[in-house]
Amino acid sequence: MNGARQRASRTRQRGTMLIIGLIMLVLITLIVLNAFNMSSSNLKAVGNMQMRDEAVAATNQVIERIVSSPFAIAPQAESLNVDINKDGVNDFVIAVARPTCTRAWVASTADPSDGELGPGMSSVSTWNTEWDISATATDVGSGSGASVTIRQGVRVLLTEAQKNASCL
Repeated sequence: MNGARQRASRTRQRGTMLIIGLIMLVLITLIVLNAFNMSSSNLKAVGNMQMRDEAVAATNQVIERIVSSPFAIAPQAESLNVDINKDGVNDFVIAVARPTCTRAWVASTADPSDGELGPGMSSVSTWNTEWDISATATDVGSGSGASVTIRQGVRVLLTEAQKNASCL
């Protein structure tokens, strides 16, 4: 009788171990799935941050190109394409709003070419003008739909005629 009890006890223990083993297997599976989902979310976040940084770089590249040109003489809106990774495919379309003159004041010194005369003796008056440039980049290369808007202020030295023509 004693042997029959031991066998029954062992059989129940084996069944219990099977259930505990299955529960542990389910828990480990849930932990692995959760880790996979978290890593996927982190990967998406990193990808979004990279796309945003590329859009900012493309927009800054276009703004620098505009600031290096004589944009203040005849300001106009324009749209430019940028291939940020130089693979021959346009990655971003940058829409630049018409630069706006926000402020103008007489420069305190004469033109650099008339520096020896002093401000009171120069016949040409120059004006410091402040401009607001706004550009919006839209991703067209990867299809992510990422978009970023950058505003940049810049000061430009203009003659009085140039100021009167473009900075009302």
